Amino acid sequence: MTQDFINQRKADLLKKKRDIEEQLKGFAEKKSSNNWETKYPQMEESLEESSDEVEEYENLLGVERALEEDLKSVNSSLNKMENNAYGKCEHCGREIEEERLVALPEAKACNSCR
Repeated sequence: MTQDFINQRKADLLKKKRDIEEQLKGFAEKKSSNNWETKYPQMEESLEESSDEVEEYENLLGVERALEEDLKSVNSSLNKMENNAYGKCEHCGREIEEERLVALPEAKACNSCR
């Protein structure tokens, strides 16, 4: 794996990180690097509107968790780059295929182990 290849994956990961954080900012507040909290709804005067807001809040909790997991994987891969451990399969230790890293720069496992 060349340094140019790693640099390109780093750019991909940084863009993905920005995109995820922008999505989260739309409905959640940042508590730490990988922890966000969905904003609790402002209750309206009518019961029906309040009910709709609570339902939307509950739906956003699942979205928040999924985005947080994605962000955690991205940050983990960026940390691995800093420690010269990027691109190594967490299961067998072999290099992850470059094609896989192009498609999924935060991949943690090679094709054989995934």
